[in-house]
Amino acid sequence: MESFMENLGGIGTFVLYFVVSLVLLTVFVMLYNAITPYHEIKLIRAGNKAAALSLGGAIIGFAIPVGKAVAQSANIRDMLVWAGIAFLAQLIAYAAAALCVPHFRRTIAEDHLASGILLVALSVAIGTLNAASMTA
Repeated sequence: MESFMENLGGIGTFVLYFVVSLVLLTVFVMLYNAITPYHEIKLIRAGNKAAALSLGGAIIGFAIPVGKAVAQSANIRDMLVWAGIAFLAQLIAYAAAALCVPHFRRTIAEDHLASGILLVALSVAIGTLNAASMTA
């Protein structure tokens, strides 16, 4: 029983980082939805698959580096800095996709799956590279 209690010694830190991560994810989704020219949540509620892929990819692309930041950050402030970098990386990924595919903004709103698939791939790739670039 004593070793079980010892294992729970870090529960406070776990809860803190987990709750902060969930808040960051929620804020990310809200800001990403507000910044993009179409409102993914509204489109998703209407059954738009391209918007679901687009937002889903951005969420995964944000969560991967935030997870890495949680694992290696010295403190919450450090984690918040890396989360900010992850957010900027996702915005840059979206902007790059919009530049490469000029009709991209329209095609997501019109539920063209190819555009959603491209954005999910780019978002996850950027998130993965962002996380891998973080060093201890």
